[in-house]
Amino acid sequence: MTLRQQLAHPGPRASERFTALPCRAQKLELRLAAGLTVEQAVVQALAEAGFSAGYLRLTEAAFARLAYVIPAPAPGDGRAAWYSKIHVLDGAQLSEAGLHLGVKDGAPFLHCHGLWSGQDGQPRMGHLLAQQSTLAEDVLVHGWGLTGATLSVAADPETGFDLFSPTAVGAPGEGRPALLCTLRPNEDPHALLPQAGAPLGRARVEGIGSLVHSRFEHDELESYATEVLLRAGRLTGDSVILNVASVGFDGRPVSGVLRPHDNRICITAELLLIGE
Repeated sequence: MTLRQQLAHPGPRASERFTALPCRAQKLELRLAAGLTVEQAVVQALAEAGFSAGYLRLTEAAFARLAYVIPAPAPGDGRAAWYSKIHVLDGAQLSEAGLHLGVKDGAPFLHCHGLWSGQDGQPRMGHLLAQQSTLAEDVLVHGWGLTGATLSVAADPETGFDLFSPTAVGAPGEGRPALLCTLRPNEDPHALLPQAGAPLGRARVEGIGSLVHSRFEHDELESYATEVLLRAGRLTGDSVILNVASVGFDGRPVSGVLRPHDNRICITAELLLIGE
């Protein structure tokens, strides 16, 4: 690991470097209602389908208002990175995004990374603010409703952030065997995922997270904090293929297949492994 891949975090290093909780993932097709915030629309649609936790993929969605942030340099309080000011686009078009629905302080909470453009057509990417972004039209989305586990926000001593962490809830229901998984900072995702996904062996990998820089097979994004959307991922035994979109301090999206064993987690990765 090179020095530029290793970030210093303010708290003690957690002994467990990944968490992977068994759950069941039921494939869904949902309609998100126009005029609602993303959070309202997602919570409503999943609840109507009988779920309070899930992972959804959004494509080709029109927004009346889209608010987001991108990674920013460390704030000087010991944390390794931070967020930019809030950017707002009116009349935006989202091309692709992934979002987890979990819980924070007993209420539904969303975490979403995606790609979009404003009226100028310039590609942008970042962390969508689900409570401040409003859909202009109904949109059909696909994803998975989860039973047996959810993501719960809790204070993370190692990074100094409040982060999603897998939590067991109730009994698994119908659907494919799956694992709700998070990876710890400074770890190699290509090394951890075969360990985390060992109970499944073969799995589709979905989710979002952050990397220290982003090193692709044919490109590099030089920013010591980048936010990532997993566009396609597959685990087959010890083999891991991760095709992602990534954005750093300059706000310019870069996409491609990650170079194996040459990337490290920045703050966290929040992943859903679905057995095949």
